[in-house]
Amino acid sequence: MIELALSHKLADLDIDIRFSSAARCLALFGDSGAGKTTILNAIAGLLRPRQARIVLDGQVLVDTEAGIDMPPAAREVGYVFQDGRLFPHLSARANLLYASQARQRKATQFERLVDLLELAPLLERRPQTLSGGERQRVAIGRALMSEPRILLLDEPLTGLHREARVQVLDHLRRLKQALRVATLLVSHQADEVIALADEVIRVHAGTMTAQLDMAQFQSQRD
Repeated sequence: MIELALSHKLADLDIDIRFSSAARCLALFGDSGAGKTTILNAIAGLLRPRQARIVLDGQVLVDTEAGIDMPPAAREVGYVFQDGRLFPHLSARANLLYASQARQRKATQFERLVDLLELAPLLERRPQTLSGGERQRVAIGRALMSEPRILLLDEPLTGLHREARVQVLDHLRRLKQALRVATLLVSHQADEVIALADEVIRVHAGTMTAQLDMAQFQSQRD
């Protein structure tokens, strides 16, 4: 369960958005520049908002009025960025293990994630030798290695060619079924949202314009 109330001013956008959802995969859907990534950054602790209250599974991550601002490392959030952001000097294996080591956790999920994401042939290679889809699969695995309470996916398929996009989307569907990790997906592609989400928040110009179940969302797309 996530509850969010966020008010923040960017150079070219005022964000004022509130929502709550118990969906296992919630999508923030809207055009680029609508403020969706800013919402993820506020949840992850990468942005200090002007005013916010963010609650995850009953635990307050941020409450600016109460002076609460949990450190990012303590929030138990996994974040997959658009560009993956793998460490270029580390192998795929070392990138995967980094998250569990950084949070001082045993790498109990390593073999399972390697299997689910089909990473075994890539483990000894460095990111610069991987394709875009392979890098993104490693990035997803790294985010999950910390055993997060919520997985944040920021346009995870952007920039991938069609075949790689289909493959990564298939792996994300597989992970959703196998791991059942709460997920917040940012996307401007309706097909990605339909494939992964259980509920959709429409975001336009920094505000929520609708909160829809999947039947409602698909009916609006038809």
